[in-house]
Amino acid sequence: MGSHPAQILIPALLLLVLPATAQETGWHYSPLPGEGDRAALGCALNSTPQAYACIAVRCEDDFTTGVHIHTSRQQSDAGDWAITVDKETRSFTAESAEPYGARLVGDFSWVLHNLSHGAVAYLAPEDGSAMPANHIPLDGSLYAINAALAFCAPRVSVEPIPDEGV
Repeated sequence: MGSHPAQILIPALLLLVLPATAQETGWHYSPLPGEGDRAALGCALNSTPQAYACIAVRCEDDFTTGVHIHTSRQQSDAGDWAITVDKETRSFTAESAEPYGARLVGDFSWVLHNLSHGAVAYLAPEDGSAMPANHIPLDGSLYAINAALAFCAPRVSVEPIPDEGV
């Protein structure tokens, strides 16, 4: 039994589209391979597959929450970063991590809260190196982040409550 050409062509075309949508402006599920709906990716205005600055909020393999930096810079995304949300700036350190460039280490609860509830975020490497456009609108971030982190919710078994009257 032969395959219809469309059955082969359509999946091949979808693979070609993936890199173009991976750095799409705004907040959405992360389309990077293997990420599925376990991560929300927010990218800067005017991001392209060649020049982008993104933040990913991800449910990690151990069900903890991770915040990742994903940019097109020539330098590694690992290092010290200034993250500004609604005119308030804080410094964070990021270590190399897959599948994005780097993952924030230490207490990043401020970033997580403000990405979900703020209006705009900016990324800036503290070493002053060049950065692509970094104005990340936070419209839709709360929904996208909550949807991704639903997979990090504690797993509890549900057992029936004995009721002697039944």
